[in-house]
Amino acid sequence: MKKIIHKAESRGFANHGWLQANHSFSFASWNNPERLHFGALRVLNDDTIAPKMGFGTHPHHNMEIITIPLSGVLKHRDNTNNDWQSILPGEVQVMSAGTGIQHSEINGSVDEHLSLFQIWIIPQTQNVKPRYEQKIFNPENRKGRLQTLVSSFETKGGDSLKIHQDAIISRIDLSKGETFNYTMKDQYYGVYIMNILGNIEVEGETLTSRDAIGIYEINTFEVHSNSDSELLLIEVPMITL
Repeated sequence: MKKIIHKAESRGFANHGWLQANHSFSFASWNNPERLHFGALRVLNDDTIAPKMGFGTHPHHNMEIITIPLSGVLKHRDNTNNDWQSILPGEVQVMSAGTGIQHSEINGSVDEHLSLFQIWIIPQTQNVKPRYEQKIFNPENRKGRLQTLVSSFETKGGDSLKIHQDAIISRIDLSKGETFNYTMKDQYYGVYIMNILGNIEVEGETLTSRDAIGIYEINTFEVHSNSDSELLLIEVPMITL
């Protein structure tokens, strides 16, 4: 078994005034050669955006982009649909950039900050037709059990959103004292766990809010919650760049 630990304070940080951005992996002006990616997981940004502010129209190519609002209201539009679409906490958004897409993202509130995770996953298929989708996930369905938010187009069935990579993004909420076991797809996969909130133990490591651990070359592992905790898990093939 191999593991990497990313403490919350070790992340890259950018203060743009209207945007407070924490980067788990190299992004924009923060370049850490030891933190370029975790397998097919290229970006995990933890952003807070001021009211009425956001990202103007900008392009993406050949990337699977997943956005998970935590609080506030996110508004999105792109060149496949010029109407603004709202994405609220409890919803998840996926966008396959493929051959090229242009989009805008803003805080849709006039008085409340927007908090979100944005995830970029390297696709296994290049130059696909751009696409966009969003879906509501009931938080009651992740209490004490994994709730799959995103999986591969090749994974049949289920209610998850789909992307062009054999990855699984899931969430789980654990009560204090609760334990669960996670099983990998196979030895060529790893899972990156972001502890959104709380205090957990994973393979002898204690993680507090916004700490993360990447685990690979293991079949199963145990997570124990020392307090009420919320976890985001991203399982990806351990490709090299």
